[in-house]
Amino acid sequence: MIRPELRALFPGLVILLASSGAHADWIEGERARLQALDKITARISTLEVPIDTPVQFGTLSVTVRRCAYHPPEEPPEDAAFLQVVDNGYDSSAAPRDVFGGWMFSSSPAVSAMEHPVYDITLLSCKPDTPDG
Repeated sequence: MIRPELRALFPGLVILLASSGAHADWIEGERARLQALDKITARISTLEVPIDTPVQFGTLSVTVRRCAYHPPEEPPEDAAFLQVVDNGYDSSAAPRDVFGGWMFSSSPAVSAMEHPVYDITLLSCKPDTPDG
């Protein structure tokens, strides 16, 4: 049970923490760097995926809708919103959504794509510069 005099301070403490920089700022990236694994052939590829541009890996079509990262003075973290569609080997079959959601570079298991043949992991988000 919180004492009444402390309860009155709680809203001010929340505002103070929110405005003091206790939260991390995000920088919008222009492309995501992904690691893709074909479990059958053990082939690992690094994919550079620009925002809203589908990239093929095997039967998958990977589209990054948003990518953001922390500035250098913050703890390292990258986050990307991905949409992954499996087009399959049969061209008469309809494409199947296999993943749609956020991936985090520091915690790949939090939001992992489940597919019997392929794995995709977010490595980083980058600005659209050659040295990025």
